[in-house]
Amino acid sequence: MRSESLDFLKRLVEAPSPSGYEQPAQRVFREYISPYAEVTTDVMGNVIGRIPGGGEGLPRVMLVGHSDEVGFQVKYIDDNGFIYFAAIGGVDAHLTPGKRVRIHTATGEVAGVIGKKPIHLMEEDDRKKVVRLDAQYIDIGAGGKDEVLALVRVGDAVTFVDGMESLLGDRVASRAFDDKAGSFVVAEVLRTVAESGALLPVDLYGVSSVQEEIGLRGGTTSAYRVNPDIGICVEVDFATDQPDVEKKHNGEVKLGRGPVLPRGANINHPLFDLLSGTAGREGIPVQYTGIPRASGTDANVMQISRGGVATALVKIPLRYMHTPVELLSLSDLENAVRLIVAALPGMTGDFIPR
Repeated sequence: MRSESLDFLKRLVEAPSPSGYEQPAQRVFREYISPYAEVTTDVMGNVIGRIPGGGEGLPRVMLVGHSDEVGFQVKYIDDNGFIYFAAIGGVDAHLTPGKRVRIHTATGEVAGVIGKKPIHLMEEDDRKKVVRLDAQYIDIGAGGKDEVLALVRVGDAVTFVDGMESLLGDRVASRAFDDKAGSFVVAEVLRTVAESGALLPVDLYGVSSVQEEIGLRGGTTSAYRVNPDIGICVEVDFATDQPDVEKKHNGEVKLGRGPVLPRGANINHPLFDLLSGTAGREGIPVQYTGIPRASGTDANVMQISRGGVATALVKIPLRYMHTPVELLSLSDLENAVRLIVAALPGMTGDFIPR
């Protein structure tokens, strides 16, 4: 991966963006795509980049990846200065005790830790239990409530500290690849198209959406705004090449074997065939899975926007989803970009299933 793209990915995933608090990441996305596209931001906070095609009345193609990550929100501060919090999105209560966090306040970040009773002081039965999130607390080292209130307000967002780190080969780990990996691919498609200088036979819209983790909200409003004829959602998918994931439920999905093309009710058949055929023609590795119902992604709401949209999913294999150590292969990101760019010129046909 080129160094500028890798730096963009790192800045994007490390910018805090729990659902409803996405603008630090959206500013990174907006800055990156500004040289390549006409950029607007709507009242929800969705960032939309547009590259007009070569002609009038062209099909509108919308790519979308969501910028929001799971995180926490400050709910209550007790008299001793301990901060109680609630989850934003699906956070596993097993993971949180003993983690370092950052509280994102009006005046900057405040460092904290999620405290936990030492194992020495726990009863045997308690060692086997998961501590409920509403019983966990953040300690910023304050001596009392007033000291906390001088820095932190109820409603402030909280994220894990963990940033992007390179592992062996082209594998990288970070919090928030779900789904800044998708926003990254969308941005790289816009860059690649713009730098090619070619005029596409479609009007291309690249969207970094918001509030996906709490109900596909930004995907709903951005799809209504763009009113696309064709939509591709770029998301992450459960990798099943780790020891404790059941392939019978999720299919065979491996890191480094290319992006995933699902089939199912959420996927337009002619658009799937276009993507799959493009991958074969261009020698781009892809994997296949089945989703027998509406997916839990922005593709779901895009498909049923207005009178309906021909929709497909391009997914990035990901290990350890919704943890601070999500892990992916950079080659899967690059191949997702290659696939979408190569398929765009073919998105002028009839996508009505017959």
